[in-house]
Amino acid sequence: MRKRYFYGFNIVAAGFIIQAAGGGALATYGIFFNFIQADFGWERAAISGATSVTFLVMGTAGIICGRLTDRIGPRLIMTVAGLVLGSGYLLMHSLSSPVQLYVAMGVLVGAGMSTQDVPTLSTIARWFVRRRGMMSGIVKVGTGFGQVVFPLAAGALIVAFGWRNAYLFIGFAVLAMVVVAAQVLRRDPGRMGLRPDGDIAVPGTDTRVYEEGVAFRVAIRTRQFWLVCSANFLMVYCLVTMLVHLVPHAVDLGISIGRAGLLVSVMGGVSVFARLGMGTAADRIGARRAFLVCFVVLLIAFLWLRSASAMWMLVLYAAADGFARGGSFAVISPMVAELFGTRAHGSLFGVVNFAGTVGGALGPLVAGWAFDLHQSYGEVFVLLVVLAGTGSAVTLLIKPIAKSKESNPS
Repeated sequence: MRKRYFYGFNIVAAGFIIQAAGGGALATYGIFFNFIQADFGWERAAISGATSVTFLVMGTAGIICGRLTDRIGPRLIMTVAGLVLGSGYLLMHSLSSPVQLYVAMGVLVGAGMSTQDVPTLSTIARWFVRRRGMMSGIVKVGTGFGQVVFPLAAGALIVAFGWRNAYLFIGFAVLAMVVVAAQVLRRDPGRMGLRPDGDIAVPGTDTRVYEEGVAFRVAIRTRQFWLVCSANFLMVYCLVTMLVHLVPHAVDLGISIGRAGLLVSVMGGVSVFARLGMGTAADRIGARRAFLVCFVVLLIAFLWLRSASAMWMLVLYAAADGFARGGSFAVISPMVAELFGTRAHGSLFGVVNFAGTVGGALGPLVAGWAFDLHQSYGEVFVLLVVLAGTGSAVTLLIKPIAKSKESNPS
């Protein structure tokens, strides 16, 4: 008898679309950065600070969304998030003050993006076990795809219609993509009478056996959990700093804004392959080892960046950055499941994600402040080398822990 089509693949497709919309739109901020500065004359620290608020709101709300995903599932949460996220970009069309920038880009986009990773990847972790890394990687390919398409589209829209109208197009596209894709999501296969990975369900069998793992209250008392949080903090600090400041740095070196914008697309393009490749590798070598590989590549990239002065050198940096970016984002959720199981995955991943967003909030702000002070990114690049090296060491310290098989919810 032919095996029935597995609904989990619909979950993967929906996650891909959500990641493409959210991650792609966020990646365009570096494209708009110089236009906003030219129109208003605001300092780079002030403009960068909006993304700091984005990541703080994203991380804080992500903890709540993770808990809600464990309890009620992702569909309603993601629908509301799509409406909020799209509204944030639409409001950028009428930008007139720093306060409005921080409300639109910081609060609304941050709140909408809080569901980007936690509900989608926690849902994937429940629908797949044997192919968890691969399917998480495919979903995260969506972000890489979005980071290729959205910056290119944003650049074309800015040239054709101006940066304000370009934000209108982005806002409507994001709202439609996320809200429609959200309707496909379901919390776990058990609620549809299915098994993870499409295995044949036995009537009357309790599906909760697939959600064994460490209770939330137990996990947060372990050293390993806080090492994971620290590693994610350092990784995201480095990656978001360069997502915001690479294009302005390239323009400072005399590269045109059009060519500089291509660097973001290079990041996204390489990250597409890295997300799928490292997600698949995580199923074979373990997510912790895959995450370490990403840190080592990032460290080498920052060492190269310190002396990069030509476009081809920045392209090579962007490619290495894209590999680390795509790979790390693809394996962080499987790493949490690998260490602690799926019983409280949404809640635990919410906290790990929050640690990363704190890094994402601090990175661009510190870099913008350092540039305003020294009129150079030299000190910023030195700091990034140190942080990438520290992150590699922290990841090496992460070891497996024994998983509890309690079945009562935490």
